[in-house]
Amino acid sequence: MTAQLFDTKKEQQKVILTAIENQQNSSNFAYTIEEFKNLAAANDLQVVDVLTQKSDHPSAGTYFGKGKVTELKELVQAREAQLVISNDDLTATQIRNLERLIGNGVHVVDRTALILDIFAGRAKTKIAKLQVRLAQKQYQLPRLHTSLANELDQQGGAGGGSFTSRGSGETKLELNRRTIEEQIIQIKTELKTLLAASSTQRKQRDHSGLKTVALVGYTNAGKSSWMNRIIGKFAENTGDSDEKKVFEKDMLFATLDATVRAIRLPNKRRFLLSDTVGFVSNLPHNLVASFQSTLDEAAHADLLIQVVDVSDEHYHEMIATTKSTLKEISADQIPMITIFNKADKAGMTYPERNGEDLIASALDDKSLDALISLLDKHLFADLKTVDMLIPFDQGAILNRIIQENQILKQDYEDQGTQITVELPETQIHEYQRFIH
Repeated sequence: MTAQLFDTKKEQQKVILTAIENQQNSSNFAYTIEEFKNLAAANDLQVVDVLTQKSDHPSAGTYFGKGKVTELKELVQAREAQLVISNDDLTATQIRNLERLIGNGVHVVDRTALILDIFAGRAKTKIAKLQVRLAQKQYQLPRLHTSLANELDQQGGAGGGSFTSRGSGETKLELNRRTIEEQIIQIKTELKTLLAASSTQRKQRDHSGLKTVALVGYTNAGKSSWMNRIIGKFAENTGDSDEKKVFEKDMLFATLDATVRAIRLPNKRRFLLSDTVGFVSNLPHNLVASFQSTLDEAAHADLLIQVVDVSDEHYHEMIATTKSTLKEISADQIPMITIFNKADKAGMTYPERNGEDLIASALDDKSLDALISLLDKHLFADLKTVDMLIPFDQGAILNRIIQENQILKQDYEDQGTQITVELPETQIHEYQRFIH
């Protein structure tokens, strides 16, 4: 099981969030704090206070200045907090010094550790669990002499356990660099095997010539809701559409695993639709690297659908987060349409086209129809209408063409079946000998 730092099965931990405001983040600092609070809530932590300081040069030894550290210690005691979380990454030295100065067994972690823990709790598949463990170990490596690293290892060795579920009989285990490095190598080896199979599946899908669409966007914007609406109405195998739906809940990072489903429109046009892990500002680099295979679904797509929660007052910042993450995974040049989702909550008129984008609600049938129309236009713009003559002894090929494409006209000639059909460029090359 993937290690979690915070024991959410017990009584909610009281936490104090800390952050430093500087020239670089001052313009959106309020949003940064709000997002930070949401991340804590996503891990079922009770935020009892937020302590901030304006400084362009955080203390190398304690993050905060001396006076602010004293204030933090007093605040921890007054609020009876058990945990302090920094919005910025902390060094091992900063963590050790802060824990020593605050005292009373209070643990200090940072935002990256918090996000890693959320991912650990959400991971379902073996690949996702391994990816999270890899990111945890890489994060843990330079922090071997902190309580964070020690507790992670004490609870379950390579497998890990909960950060706060300490028992009276637990033994302190000494972590060393060699152990962590060996664990990282082991995880990478196991991941390589599993990802090779995923890569083969992706290549097979690419070879099929089917167009691919990937849902992207800020976490909890509604990607899974749209995925399930499309699956429910247009899944290629409608009999098991419910089984093919993805987990959907009003929470950050509800789904981590890339899900790919075959979609067939009423006009017989087919494409593959994938749901990807949600984005958040300053997503830890180790997580981006570890989830590269999942994010590759977006990087290799023919079209991206960015889902934006337009009811959130900070949706412009969320769009910027998506843009920067797409650039990091080299997916920023892929054609994209944007759904300004949750228009019902925002009090906006919907569905309504805004250029090539869509103001909509995932709960609305007309919004779904409008999205499908927009998808159809963008995704199949390269289709060409051709006339084909299929000999009678090539019935299997004719059946395949009829199953996969929209037939505009069909007649029977002495030499075979005459059809007028819309074909993508790949199939035009494949069936060139039948085209006239």
